[in-house]
Amino acid sequence: MSVRYAAPGSRTRESVTARRERNGAPREDHVIVLFGATGDLAKRELLPGLFSLAKAGLLPARYRIVGSARSTLTDDEFRQHARDAVAEFGLAEPTGEAWHEFAESLSFGSAVPTDPQPLLDAVTAAEKAIGGHPRRLFHLAVPPRGFTPTIGMLGDTGLASNARVIVEKPFGTDLASARALNETIHAIFDESQVFRIDHFLGKESVDNILALRFANGLFEPIWNRDHISHVQIDVPETIGIEGRAGFFEETGTFRDMIVTHLLQVLGFVAMEPPTSLAAKQLRDETTKVFEAMSPLDVTSVVRGQYLGYRDEPGVDPASQTETFIAARVEVDNWRWSGVPFYLRSGKSLGQKRQVVTLGLKQPVMRMFALDPETTNVTPSNELVIEFDDPGWIAARFLAKMPGAAMRLGEATMTFRYADSFCTQYALAGYERLILDAMLGDQSLFTRADGIERLWEVSAPLLDDPPPVEPYAPGSWGPDSIHRLISPHRWYLPDGR
Repeated sequence: MSVRYAAPGSRTRESVTARRERNGAPREDHVIVLFGATGDLAKRELLPGLFSLAKAGLLPARYRIVGSARSTLTDDEFRQHARDAVAEFGLAEPTGEAWHEFAESLSFGSAVPTDPQPLLDAVTAAEKAIGGHPRRLFHLAVPPRGFTPTIGMLGDTGLASNARVIVEKPFGTDLASARALNETIHAIFDESQVFRIDHFLGKESVDNILALRFANGLFEPIWNRDHISHVQIDVPETIGIEGRAGFFEETGTFRDMIVTHLLQVLGFVAMEPPTSLAAKQLRDETTKVFEAMSPLDVTSVVRGQYLGYRDEPGVDPASQTETFIAARVEVDNWRWSGVPFYLRSGKSLGQKRQVVTLGLKQPVMRMFALDPETTNVTPSNELVIEFDDPGWIAARFLAKMPGAAMRLGEATMTFRYADSFCTQYALAGYERLILDAMLGDQSLFTRADGIERLWEVSAPLLDDPPPVEPYAPGSWGPDSIHRLISPHRWYLPDGR
Protein backbone atom coordinates (compact mmCIF):
# COMPACT_ATOMS: atom_id res chain seq x y z
CA MET A 1 0.00 0.00 0.00
CA SER A 2 1.22 3.50 -0.72
CA VAL A 3 0.77 6.83 1.00
CA ARG A 4 -1.47 9.14 -1.01
CA TYR A 5 -0.10 12.50 -2.08
CA ALA A 6 -1.50 15.38 -4.05
CA ALA A 7 -0.06 16.04 -7.48
CA PRO A 8 3.35 17.75 -7.42
CA GLY A 9 2.05 21.11 -8.61
CA SER A 10 -1.06 21.33 -6.47
CA ARG A 11 -1.70 23.84 -3.67
CA THR A 12 -2.27 20.98 -1.21
CA ARG A 13 1.15 19.45 -1.80
CA GLU A 14 2.83 22.85 -1.72
CA SER A 15 1.25 23.71 1.62
CA VAL A 16 2.29 20.38 3.11
CA THR A 17 5.84 20.88 1.82
CA ALA A 18 5.96 24.39 3.24
CA ARG A 19 4.74 23.14 6.60
CA ARG A 20 7.35 20.40 6.72
CA GLU A 21 10.17 22.81 5.86
CA ARG A 22 8.96 25.34 8.42
CA ASN A 23 8.84 22.66 11.12
CA GLY A 24 12.35 21.41 10.31
CA ALA A 25 11.33 18.04 8.87
CA PRO A 26 14.05 16.01 7.09
CA ARG A 27 14.23 16.72 3.37
CA GLU A 28 15.61 13.30 2.50
CA ASP A 29 13.13 10.49 1.89
CA HIS A 30 13.54 7.71 4.46
CA VAL A 31 12.95 4.04 5.05
CA ILE A 32 12.98 3.57 8.81
CA VAL A 33 13.57 0.02 10.04
CA LEU A 34 12.69 -0.82 13.66
CA PHE A 35 14.48 -3.92 14.89
CA GLY A 36 12.63 -5.20 17.95
CA ALA A 37 9.40 -3.72 16.61
CA THR A 38 7.23 -6.01 18.76
CA GLY A 39 9.15 -5.30 21.97
CA ASP A 40 8.33 -3.12 24.94
CA LEU A 41 10.45 -0.11 23.88
CA ALA A 42 8.85 0.03 20.44
CA LYS A 43 5.40 -0.29 21.98
CA ARG A 44 5.85 2.37 24.64
CA GLU A 45 8.09 4.89 22.89
CA LEU A 46 9.07 4.32 19.27
CA LEU A 47 5.78 3.64 17.51
CA PRO A 48 3.85 6.33 19.43
CA GLY A 49 6.78 8.70 18.89
CA LEU A 50 6.92 8.11 15.14
CA PHE A 51 3.18 8.72 14.83
CA SER A 52 3.54 11.92 16.84
CA LEU A 53 6.28 13.09 14.46
CA ALA A 54 4.12 12.19 11.48
CA LYS A 55 1.12 14.08 12.83
CA ALA A 56 3.30 17.14 13.55
CA GLY A 57 4.65 17.12 9.99
CA LEU A 58 8.14 16.20 11.17
CA LEU A 59 8.66 13.05 9.09
CA PRO A 60 9.94 13.36 5.51
CA ALA A 61 7.49 13.99 2.69
CA ARG A 62 7.99 10.38 1.58
CA TYR A 63 8.76 7.73 4.15
CA ARG A 64 8.09 4.10 5.02
CA ILE A 65 8.46 2.32 8.37
CA VAL A 66 9.42 -1.34 8.32
CA GLY A 67 9.00 -3.30 11.53
CA SER A 68 11.25 -6.27 12.13
CA ALA A 69 11.59 -8.93 14.80
CA ARG A 70 12.17 -12.65 15.12
CA SER A 71 8.42 -13.23 15.10
CA THR A 72 6.46 -13.23 11.85
CA LEU A 73 3.64 -10.75 11.33
CA THR A 74 1.70 -9.73 8.26
CA ASP A 75 1.65 -6.05 7.36
CA ASP A 76 -1.92 -5.76 8.64
CA GLU A 77 -1.02 -7.46 11.92
CA PHE A 78 1.85 -5.03 12.41
CA ARG A 79 -0.45 -2.10 11.68
CA GLN A 80 -2.85 -3.35 14.34
CA HIS A 81 0.06 -3.78 16.76
CA ALA A 82 1.12 -0.18 16.08
CA ARG A 83 -2.44 1.08 16.50
CA ASP A 84 -2.74 -0.66 19.88
CA ALA A 85 0.61 0.82 20.97
CA VAL A 86 -0.37 4.36 19.98
CA ALA A 87 -3.80 4.01 21.60
CA GLU A 88 -2.27 2.85 24.89
CA PHE A 89 0.87 4.97 25.14
CA GLY A 90 0.60 7.79 22.60
CA LEU A 91 -0.64 11.31 23.23
CA ALA A 92 -2.44 11.46 19.87
CA GLU A 93 -5.35 9.16 19.09
CA PRO A 94 -4.81 6.77 16.13
CA THR A 95 -7.71 8.16 14.13
CA GLY A 96 -8.43 10.32 11.11
CA GLU A 97 -6.43 11.06 8.00
CA ALA A 98 -3.15 11.37 9.93
CA TRP A 99 -3.45 7.83 11.24
CA HIS A 100 -4.60 6.49 7.86
CA GLU A 101 -1.51 7.84 6.10
CA PHE A 102 0.78 6.67 8.89
CA ALA A 103 -0.72 3.16 8.90
CA GLU A 104 -0.30 2.91 5.14
CA SER A 105 3.42 3.55 5.58
CA LEU A 106 3.85 0.50 7.85
CA SER A 107 5.03 -2.92 6.75
CA PHE A 108 6.79 -5.85 8.40
CA GLY A 109 9.71 -8.11 7.57
CA SER A 110 10.94 -10.69 10.05
CA ALA A 111 14.69 -11.04 10.37
CA VAL A 112 17.20 -13.35 11.96
CA PRO A 113 20.87 -13.27 10.99
CA THR A 114 20.55 -16.68 9.33
CA ASP A 115 17.51 -15.67 7.24
CA PRO A 116 17.37 -11.94 6.41
CA GLN A 117 15.40 -12.39 3.19
CA PRO A 118 11.96 -11.33 4.53
CA LEU A 119 13.51 -8.10 5.79
CA LEU A 120 15.32 -7.53 2.50
CA ASP A 121 12.06 -7.99 0.62
CA ALA A 122 10.22 -5.57 2.91
CA VAL A 123 12.91 -2.87 2.61
CA THR A 124 13.04 -3.29 -1.18
CA ALA A 125 9.26 -2.95 -1.42
CA ALA A 126 9.31 0.15 0.79
CA GLU A 127 12.02 1.79 -1.31
CA LYS A 128 10.17 0.96 -4.51
CA ALA A 129 7.00 2.56 -3.14
CA ILE A 130 8.90 5.75 -2.32
CA GLY A 131 10.95 5.84 -5.51
CA GLY A 132 14.42 7.27 -6.00
CA HIS A 133 17.13 6.50 -3.45
CA PRO A 134 15.76 7.04 0.07
CA ARG A 135 18.08 7.03 3.05
CA ARG A 136 17.81 4.10 5.44
CA LEU A 137 17.63 4.53 9.20
CA PHE A 138 17.98 1.45 11.39
CA HIS A 139 16.93 1.57 15.05
CA LEU A 140 18.34 -1.32 17.09
CA ALA A 141 15.72 -1.65 19.84
CA VAL A 142 17.02 -5.13 20.67
CA PRO A 143 18.85 -6.63 23.67
CA PRO A 144 22.59 -5.84 23.73
CA ARG A 145 23.50 -9.38 22.70
CA GLY A 146 21.62 -8.70 19.45
CA PHE A 147 23.70 -5.66 18.43
CA THR A 148 26.67 -7.50 16.92
CA PRO A 149 24.74 -10.05 14.80
CA THR A 150 22.32 -7.37 13.59
CA ILE A 151 25.14 -5.03 12.57
CA GLY A 152 26.85 -7.93 10.81
CA MET A 153 23.67 -8.76 8.91
CA LEU A 154 23.31 -5.16 7.73
CA GLY A 155 26.84 -5.30 6.37
CA ASP A 156 26.53 -8.73 4.77
CA THR A 157 23.26 -7.90 2.99
CA GLY A 158 24.28 -4.46 1.75
CA LEU A 159 21.52 -2.77 3.74
CA ALA A 160 24.13 -0.58 5.46
CA SER A 161 24.58 1.36 2.22
CA ASN A 162 23.29 4.96 2.43
CA ALA A 163 22.20 4.31 6.02
CA ARG A 164 22.44 5.53 9.59
CA VAL A 165 22.05 3.38 12.67
CA ILE A 166 20.64 4.17 16.12
CA VAL A 167 22.06 1.90 18.83
CA GLU A 168 20.19 1.57 22.11
CA LYS A 169 21.73 1.43 25.55
CA PRO A 170 23.56 -0.08 27.30
CA PHE A 171 26.46 0.29 24.88
CA GLY A 172 28.66 -2.48 26.21
CA THR A 173 28.99 -3.73 29.76
CA ASP A 174 32.61 -2.68 30.36
CA LEU A 175 35.53 -1.11 28.49
CA ALA A 176 36.46 -4.27 26.58
CA SER A 177 32.92 -4.96 25.35
CA ALA A 178 32.36 -1.30 24.40
CA ARG A 179 35.57 -1.29 22.37
CA ALA A 180 34.63 -4.56 20.68
CA LEU A 181 31.17 -3.22 19.81
CA ASN A 182 32.67 0.00 18.42
CA GLU A 183 35.05 -2.05 16.27
CA THR A 184 32.15 -4.15 14.97
CA ILE A 185 30.11 -1.06 14.12
CA HIS A 186 33.03 0.82 12.54
CA ALA A 187 33.73 -2.13 10.27
CA ILE A 188 30.33 -1.43 8.66
CA PHE A 189 29.48 2.20 9.46
CA ASP A 190 31.49 5.38 9.64
CA GLU A 191 31.27 7.17 13.00
CA SER A 192 29.23 9.93 11.31
CA GLN A 193 26.53 7.31 10.64
CA VAL A 194 26.32 6.03 14.25
CA PHE A 195 23.86 7.41 16.81
CA ARG A 196 24.30 5.97 20.34
CA ILE A 197 21.05 6.99 21.95
CA ASP A 198 20.36 8.19 25.47
CA HIS A 199 16.79 9.48 25.58
CA PHE A 200 17.60 11.65 28.61
CA LEU A 201 19.60 13.94 26.31
CA GLY A 202 16.55 14.44 24.10
CA LYS A 203 14.51 15.92 26.94
CA GLU A 204 13.54 19.57 26.61
CA SER A 205 14.55 20.15 30.23
CA VAL A 206 18.05 18.69 29.75
CA ASP A 207 18.58 20.90 26.70
CA ASN A 208 17.40 23.80 28.84
CA ILE A 209 20.46 23.32 31.06
CA LEU A 210 22.49 24.71 28.15
CA ALA A 211 20.11 27.64 27.70
CA LEU A 212 19.94 28.38 31.43
CA ARG A 213 23.70 28.54 31.71
CA PHE A 214 25.01 29.92 28.43
CA ALA A 215 22.18 32.34 27.54
CA ASN A 216 22.02 34.05 30.93
CA GLY A 217 24.72 36.23 32.42
CA LEU A 218 23.07 35.69 35.80
CA PHE A 219 24.22 32.05 36.00
CA GLU A 220 27.34 31.45 33.91
CA PRO A 221 29.67 33.52 36.17
CA ILE A 222 28.82 31.36 39.20
CA TRP A 223 28.98 27.99 37.39
CA ASN A 224 32.33 26.95 38.91
CA ARG A 225 34.19 25.82 42.02
CA ASP A 226 34.36 29.35 43.43
CA HIS A 227 30.60 29.45 43.95
CA ILE A 228 29.30 25.86 43.82
CA SER A 229 30.04 23.55 46.74
CA HIS A 230 28.64 20.32 45.23
CA VAL A 231 26.34 18.98 42.52
CA GLN A 232 23.71 16.22 42.79
CA ILE A 233 22.17 14.29 39.91
CA ASP A 234 19.32 12.23 41.31
CA VAL A 235 17.06 9.83 39.37
CA PRO A 236 15.08 7.70 41.84
CA GLU A 237 12.38 5.35 40.55
CA THR A 238 9.41 3.94 42.44
CA ILE A 239 9.04 0.81 40.29
CA GLY A 240 10.88 -2.46 40.86
CA ILE A 241 12.40 -4.55 38.10
CA GLU A 242 8.99 -5.16 36.50
CA GLY A 243 9.60 -8.81 35.64
CA ARG A 244 12.89 -8.05 33.85
CA ALA A 245 15.08 -10.27 36.02
CA GLY A 246 16.95 -11.71 33.04
CA PHE A 247 18.05 -8.25 31.89
CA PHE A 248 18.56 -6.75 35.32
CA GLU A 249 20.63 -9.57 36.81
CA GLU A 250 23.15 -9.09 33.99
CA THR A 251 23.10 -5.31 34.06
CA GLY A 252 22.29 -3.78 37.45
CA THR A 253 21.56 -0.14 38.16
CA PHE A 254 25.10 1.11 37.61
CA ARG A 255 25.33 -0.12 34.01
CA ASP A 256 21.66 0.58 33.31
CA MET A 257 21.44 4.12 34.71
CA ILE A 258 24.74 5.67 35.80
CA VAL A 259 26.96 5.05 32.76
CA THR A 260 24.13 5.42 30.28
CA HIS A 261 22.16 8.35 31.72
CA LEU A 262 23.49 10.19 34.76
CA LEU A 263 27.09 10.57 33.59
CA GLN A 264 25.77 11.88 30.26
CA VAL A 265 23.77 14.53 32.10
CA LEU A 266 26.87 15.33 34.16
CA GLY A 267 28.69 16.02 30.89
CA PHE A 268 26.07 18.64 30.00
CA VAL A 269 26.16 20.24 33.45
CA ALA A 270 29.95 20.41 33.67
CA MET A 271 31.06 21.21 30.11
CA GLU A 272 33.05 24.29 29.16
CA PRO A 273 31.27 26.81 26.90
CA PRO A 274 31.36 25.38 23.35
CA THR A 275 32.32 27.69 20.50
CA SER A 276 28.96 26.84 18.90
CA LEU A 277 26.03 24.47 19.40
CA ALA A 278 27.09 22.34 16.44
CA ALA A 279 27.49 18.61 17.03
CA LYS A 280 31.29 18.50 16.95
CA GLN A 281 31.74 21.39 19.37
CA LEU A 282 29.14 20.12 21.83
CA ARG A 283 30.49 16.57 21.80
CA ASP A 284 34.07 17.81 22.09
CA GLU A 285 33.21 19.61 25.32
CA THR A 286 31.26 16.77 26.93
CA THR A 287 34.03 14.33 26.03
CA LYS A 288 36.56 16.66 27.69
CA VAL A 289 34.50 16.38 30.88
CA PHE A 290 34.64 12.59 30.64
CA GLU A 291 38.40 12.75 30.10
CA ALA A 292 38.76 14.90 33.23
CA MET A 293 36.87 12.43 35.43
CA SER A 294 38.95 10.57 37.97
CA PRO A 295 38.51 6.77 38.12
CA LEU A 296 35.75 5.88 40.56
CA ASP A 297 36.86 5.32 44.13
CA VAL A 298 35.02 2.23 45.40
CA THR A 299 35.12 3.65 48.95
CA SER A 300 32.93 6.51 47.67
CA VAL A 301 30.24 4.25 46.22
CA VAL A 302 27.19 2.76 47.93
CA ARG A 303 25.52 -0.23 46.30
CA GLY A 304 22.09 -1.24 47.58
CA GLN A 305 19.49 -3.92 46.98
CA TYR A 306 15.86 -3.52 47.99
CA LEU A 307 14.43 -6.09 50.38
CA GLY A 308 12.47 -8.62 48.39
CA TYR A 309 14.56 -8.35 45.22
CA ARG A 310 15.97 -11.87 45.67
CA ASP A 311 12.41 -13.21 45.83
CA GLU A 312 11.61 -11.86 42.35
CA PRO A 313 11.11 -14.60 39.71
CA GLY A 314 14.35 -15.33 37.91
CA VAL A 315 16.62 -13.65 40.47
CA ASP A 316 19.51 -15.58 42.04
CA PRO A 317 18.68 -16.15 45.75
CA ALA A 318 22.24 -15.04 46.57
CA SER A 319 22.29 -12.17 44.05
CA GLN A 320 24.78 -9.34 44.55
CA THR A 321 23.22 -7.27 41.74
CA GLU A 322 22.61 -3.71 42.85
CA THR A 323 19.16 -2.16 42.47
CA PHE A 324 20.52 1.11 43.91
CA ILE A 325 23.71 3.06 43.42
CA ALA A 326 25.07 6.28 44.91
CA ALA A 327 28.52 7.48 43.89
CA ARG A 328 30.81 10.44 44.31
CA VAL A 329 32.42 11.51 41.03
CA GLU A 330 35.33 13.94 40.70
CA VAL A 331 35.97 16.11 37.64
CA ASP A 332 39.63 17.07 37.88
CA ASN A 333 39.88 20.24 35.85
CA TRP A 334 40.26 23.96 36.53
CA ARG A 335 36.53 24.70 36.74
CA TRP A 336 35.47 21.82 38.99
CA SER A 337 38.50 20.77 41.02
CA GLY A 338 37.35 19.99 44.57
CA VAL A 339 33.63 20.03 43.71
CA PRO A 340 32.07 16.58 44.28
CA PHE A 341 29.33 15.35 41.95
CA TYR A 342 26.94 12.99 43.75
CA LEU A 343 24.97 10.59 41.56
CA ARG A 344 22.08 8.47 42.83
CA SER A 345 19.57 6.16 41.17
CA GLY A 346 17.65 3.08 42.17
CA LYS A 347 14.50 1.00 42.09
CA SER A 348 11.66 0.94 44.65
CA LEU A 349 12.56 4.34 46.09
CA GLY A 350 10.39 7.00 47.68
CA GLN A 351 9.60 9.10 44.61
CA LYS A 352 10.05 9.13 40.86
CA ARG A 353 12.13 12.21 40.09
CA GLN A 354 14.84 13.45 37.72
CA VAL A 355 16.71 16.28 39.42
CA VAL A 356 19.97 18.21 39.14
CA THR A 357 20.80 20.22 42.26
CA LEU A 358 23.65 22.74 42.39
CA GLY A 359 24.54 23.57 45.98
CA LEU A 360 25.86 27.12 46.28
CA LYS A 361 28.49 28.02 48.83
CA GLN A 362 27.42 29.78 52.01
CA PRO A 363 28.55 33.37 52.65
CA VAL A 364 31.78 33.65 54.61
CA MET A 365 30.00 35.45 57.46
CA ARG A 366 26.46 34.78 58.69
CA MET A 367 25.05 38.11 59.88
CA PHE A 368 21.38 37.09 60.19
CA ALA A 369 19.53 34.92 62.67
CA LEU A 370 17.64 31.98 61.19
CA ASP A 371 14.10 31.05 62.17
CA PRO A 372 14.41 27.51 63.60
CA GLU A 373 10.78 26.71 62.76
CA THR A 374 11.05 27.42 59.03
CA THR A 375 14.72 26.80 58.23
CA ASN A 376 16.67 23.55 58.14
CA VAL A 377 19.78 23.14 60.26
CA THR A 378 21.78 23.64 57.06
CA PRO A 379 20.03 26.47 55.20
CA SER A 380 19.24 25.92 51.53
CA ASN A 381 21.16 27.86 48.91
CA GLU A 382 20.48 25.82 45.80
CA LEU A 383 19.61 25.91 42.14
CA VAL A 384 17.35 22.94 41.35
CA ILE A 385 16.57 21.66 37.84
CA GLU A 386 13.80 19.09 37.49
CA PHE A 387 14.41 17.54 34.07
CA ASP A 388 11.52 15.10 33.96
CA ASP A 389 9.51 16.82 31.21
CA PRO A 390 7.88 19.29 31.18
CA GLY A 391 10.24 20.21 34.02
CA TRP A 392 10.95 23.23 36.19
CA ILE A 393 13.83 25.26 37.63
CA ALA A 394 13.86 26.60 41.18
CA ALA A 395 16.21 28.89 43.05
CA ARG A 396 16.13 28.23 46.80
CA PHE A 397 17.43 31.06 48.97
CA LEU A 398 16.99 32.87 52.28
CA ALA A 399 14.69 35.87 52.66
CA LYS A 400 13.53 38.07 55.53
CA MET A 401 10.50 36.80 57.42
CA PRO A 402 7.68 39.34 57.95
CA GLY A 403 7.88 41.07 61.31
CA ALA A 404 9.90 43.49 63.35
CA ALA A 405 12.88 41.14 63.87
CA MET A 406 15.45 40.48 61.17
CA ARG A 407 14.92 36.73 60.88
CA LEU A 408 15.39 34.68 57.76
CA GLY A 409 13.38 31.82 56.34
CA GLU A 410 13.69 29.68 53.23
CA ALA A 411 12.10 30.94 50.01
CA THR A 412 11.82 29.58 46.48
CA MET A 413 11.48 31.16 43.04
CA THR A 414 10.28 28.64 40.43
CA PHE A 415 10.03 28.59 36.65
CA ARG A 416 7.73 25.90 35.24
CA TYR A 417 7.75 24.95 31.60
CA ALA A 418 4.03 24.15 31.56
CA ASP A 419 3.12 27.53 33.07
CA SER A 420 5.44 29.65 30.93
CA PHE A 421 5.33 28.10 27.45
CA CYS A 422 2.87 26.29 25.23
CA THR A 423 4.02 22.67 25.39
CA GLN A 424 1.63 21.43 22.72
CA TYR A 425 4.44 21.00 20.21
CA ALA A 426 7.13 19.85 22.62
CA LEU A 427 8.87 16.65 21.59
CA ALA A 428 9.46 13.70 23.89
CA GLY A 429 13.03 12.48 24.20
CA TYR A 430 12.77 9.68 21.67
CA GLU A 431 10.85 11.86 19.21
CA ARG A 432 13.54 14.53 19.28
CA LEU A 433 16.38 12.06 18.91
CA ILE A 434 14.80 10.06 16.07
CA LEU A 435 14.23 13.35 14.24
CA ASP A 436 17.85 14.39 14.86
CA ALA A 437 19.09 11.05 13.53
CA MET A 438 17.11 11.55 10.31
CA LEU A 439 18.61 15.04 10.03
CA GLY A 440 22.10 13.64 10.67
CA ASP A 441 22.55 15.85 13.77
CA GLN A 442 24.72 14.01 16.32
CA SER A 443 24.74 16.79 18.94
CA LEU A 444 22.80 14.79 21.55
CA PHE A 445 24.40 11.40 20.87
CA THR A 446 27.49 9.92 22.53
CA ARG A 447 30.72 9.60 20.58
CA ALA A 448 32.77 6.39 20.51
CA ASP A 449 35.67 7.79 22.56
CA GLY A 450 33.23 9.32 25.06
CA ILE A 451 31.47 6.06 25.91
CA GLU A 452 34.77 4.18 26.09
CA ARG A 453 36.12 6.76 28.54
CA LEU A 454 33.08 6.35 30.80
CA TRP A 455 33.65 2.61 30.96
CA GLU A 456 37.33 3.28 31.66
CA VAL A 457 36.61 5.45 34.73
CA SER A 458 34.06 2.85 35.86
CA ALA A 459 36.58 0.00 35.81
CA PRO A 460 37.59 0.11 39.52
CA LEU A 461 33.96 -0.35 40.58
CA LEU A 462 33.25 -3.08 38.02
CA ASP A 463 36.43 -4.96 38.99
CA ASP A 464 35.93 -4.78 42.76
CA PRO A 465 32.36 -3.78 43.70
CA PRO A 466 31.52 -3.34 47.38
CA PRO A 467 28.81 -5.67 48.72
CA VAL A 468 25.22 -4.60 48.35
CA GLU A 469 23.48 -3.11 51.38
CA PRO A 470 19.77 -3.79 52.01
CA TYR A 471 17.17 -1.04 51.98
CA ALA A 472 13.43 -0.97 52.47
CA PRO A 473 11.18 -0.45 49.43
CA GLY A 474 9.81 3.08 49.46
CA SER A 475 12.86 4.46 51.28
CA TRP A 476 15.73 6.49 49.80
CA GLY A 477 18.35 3.75 49.84
CA PRO A 478 20.79 2.44 52.44
CA ASP A 479 21.54 4.65 55.45
CA SER A 480 25.21 4.92 54.44
CA ILE A 481 24.31 7.35 51.63
CA HIS A 482 24.21 10.12 54.24
CA ARG A 483 27.83 9.45 55.18
CA LEU A 484 28.73 9.51 51.49
CA ILE A 485 27.42 13.04 50.96
CA SER A 486 28.43 14.53 54.34
CA PRO A 487 28.87 17.42 55.18
CA HIS A 488 26.18 18.15 52.58
CA ARG A 489 22.70 16.63 52.50
CA TRP A 490 20.64 15.06 49.76
CA TYR A 491 18.16 17.44 48.17
CA LEU A 492 15.71 14.52 48.09
CA PRO A 493 13.70 13.75 50.18
CA ASP A 494 14.14 17.05 52.04
CA GLY A 495 13.68 19.18 48.94
CA ARG A 496 10.27 20.44 47.99
